[in-house]
Amino acid sequence: MGAETVMEKFNVILASGSPRRKELLRLIFPEFEVFPSPFDEESLKMGDFTPETLAETLSRCKAEAVYNTICNQNTNSINPLVIGGDTVVVSPEGEVMGKPRDAADAGRMLGSLSGRCHQVITGVSLFYRQAGAEKSHTFSVLTKVWFYPLSEAEIAGYIESGEPFDKAGGYGIQGLGGMLAEKIDGDYWNVVGLPAGRLKRELTALGIL
Repeated sequence: MGAETVMEKFNVILASGSPRRKELLRLIFPEFEVFPSPFDEESLKMGDFTPETLAETLSRCKAEAVYNTICNQNTNSINPLVIGGDTVVVSPEGEVMGKPRDAADAGRMLGSLSGRCHQVITGVSLFYRQAGAEKSHTFSVLTKVWFYPLSEAEIAGYIESGEPFDKAGGYGIQGLGGMLAEKIDGDYWNVVGLPAGRLKRELTALGIL
């Protein structure tokens, strides 16, 4: 089943306002709606989860919130296929690194990644209706990233670019942050924010694609 056929059966919705995820989802679906999730991440106690289960739980909660909102607003629309994602960066010490609060926090994060290997985990969740039944599916992908040893001047220059502040872990591998990374082991797109290749295969296995 091709993407065009899927769009005739489903209203594909991305439960995220991330421009990176929008670009990557277009590799699978040329057209879809964007509905940033109303789910409040602060309602979760982060310490109750491993990094993998945290990424999966956040993606699931975000997708479910959008799915429920859409179903409650318009029950006569084409079946929604809601896709949610959440990416966490895990320091070499096992700390889940969110978006830096300020320049000092960004410097601390980048310093902890300098010359070392860290992990990036993206959880992806699907909520949809198939054969009259509501269904959901969640998976996650892990990629290892090694940074070059970074000088204080290099860290300061990157922070001055402004790029770290809206990104988990304080860097964006698809931008200037890619110059900090020496090598990766795993899915590059996973680090950007959505493992599109794996997502396409999951959709196929579920009989959606």
